[in-house]
Amino acid sequence: MIPSVNKSGSRTIGLLAYLYGPGKHEEHTDPHLVASFDGMSPDPGRDPKATLTDLQQFLDQPVWALAEHARPAKHVWHTSVRADPGDRILSDEEWASIARRIVAATGIDPGGGQIGCRWAAVRHADDHIHIVATLVTEDGHRPDDYRSGARAQAEARLIEKELGLRRVVPGDGTAAQRPTSAERHKAERQGRARTAREELRTTVRQAVVGVRSEEEFFRRLATAGLLIDKRVAPSGDLLGYKVALPDDRNKDNQPVFYPGARLAPDLSLPRIRERWSADQPGPAASTDGPAPVSPSSARRRTASAVWAAITVVDLGGEGVVAAHIASAGEVLDALVQTSAAHTRSQLRAAAIAFERASRSHVRAERGHDRALRQAARDLVAGGPAMGRGEDGATTAMVIDMLAFLLTAAMHWHARKGHAQQAAAAQQAAEHLRSAYQAAASQPMGVLQRRGRLMHRPVRQQQAVLVRQALPELAEQILAEPGWHALAVTMADAAAAGNDPGHLLARAAARRELATADSVSDVLVWRLRGMAGLPADTSALAQPAAANSPSVPGKVPGRASARGSRGKQPGPAR
Repeated sequence: MIPSVNKSGSRTIGLLAYLYGPGKHEEHTDPHLVASFDGMSPDPGRDPKATLTDLQQFLDQPVWALAEHARPAKHVWHTSVRADPGDRILSDEEWASIARRIVAATGIDPGGGQIGCRWAAVRHADDHIHIVATLVTEDGHRPDDYRSGARAQAEARLIEKELGLRRVVPGDGTAAQRPTSAERHKAERQGRARTAREELRTTVRQAVVGVRSEEEFFRRLATAGLLIDKRVAPSGDLLGYKVALPDDRNKDNQPVFYPGARLAPDLSLPRIRERWSADQPGPAASTDGPAPVSPSSARRRTASAVWAAITVVDLGGEGVVAAHIASAGEVLDALVQTSAAHTRSQLRAAAIAFERASRSHVRAERGHDRALRQAARDLVAGGPAMGRGEDGATTAMVIDMLAFLLTAAMHWHARKGHAQQAAAAQQAAEHLRSAYQAAASQPMGVLQRRGRLMHRPVRQQQAVLVRQALPELAEQILAEPGWHALAVTMADAAAAGNDPGHLLARAAARRELATADSVSDVLVWRLRGMAGLPADTSALAQPAAANSPSVPGKVPGRASARGSRGKQPGPAR
């Protein structure tokens, strides 16, 4: 339940005319009073003899009783109280009780023998009410409505619990503006799954991924098909911008423009400029567009950048962490644009959820997040990835690392008391886990089959290395479904000239490793990345080093390769 206290106004009749009218888009149905300060206020919606003027004069009476110089210039208090879309439809009696509790909590009509203001609660939709009050008490004083917004929110949390409604996580004022009921009704009439505001927010957020100049940003917006209105100062300096969907029109058939800051606080032009201002010091940075790179190479680079960011989120200063979390959102947006269809819906859901986690009152210190922003830029440059082969396997690699990073972000927000952001990061991580299952099914299946074909002594030696490098996590790893994939990855690394024990030790230095859902999966992708191994091994007919056990202190597989020259390998068991 979301109470929204609006700015004070000066015309009671104007607000009542809107509440009892058809709405901007004919969305108001059966407007009527559900409660008022005395329970007997005239109701123009249900009483044919009552008029809007009757109700206005009744509410304004204490204001007009004051001398003209003593009347407040802005005497109209207005708040809407909206239920969550997933909540049941509340009765008029329930809304009446909610209205009384909100006006009491905010100091408008505190009750308990205290003199309050006149107010009325109007319902013109299933999911919300509007409360109108005049800010003069019956004895001619100003009510104690200081911080009425915060007080209304606190009361709403209690109401949710008592009525069994969805519990809204307390916010901090940094969330993007929610679509209005008029915008939602308009989207329904037009057959849109999302409102114009939501579509524009997503499109602008995707356009800003890795961007390095205003020219590139506006070029991407135009390519996406948006209408753009730039706000320019007399000096010629660009001050801001607005965007609109070509087919979203008002009653005069004019495009409905939204300023960037009204889509989300971090989509204003000054905040967007902060992203690229610290990307590349000096004039050498290219703003013509990202250099070409293959989808799989872009994903490998991204996995490495995300892995490095995990430690920053755990140990870095708060401004640096905030920048990395914001840039993790850019990486997510880039993946949505470039990944195959079987992962796209979950990735899109993750990106939409994580948008809330990407902002808080902690101001991002840009520049420290350069590697993540470059990774997002590379993903866009690489273009669409195939769902299988190296593209598909490296997609699984980066999603797994990114889920790990989002979990670290969730813990950071929770430690800071950012309840909404922590919940959003958790929700996004859950969507990423679903996307990972879709992406990893084929490449991890191949690795696991290869691991099961390894000779038992080889697998046992790999288990010894795991116990040495990760003693606290070893038994968990050996019991996970991904253990066989890790065992063959260690053998592949050894065959390529790497020391798998050393690679494990490097990975073990990350104390966040224990928070991963599947430690073995994280290690598979990290070891394959560090050793430069292919992520997709479906073309390999035989498991690496399957025919000879590792020798402690030596690189597994090398001696057997020298001793078996000219011989055909024996069958795998």
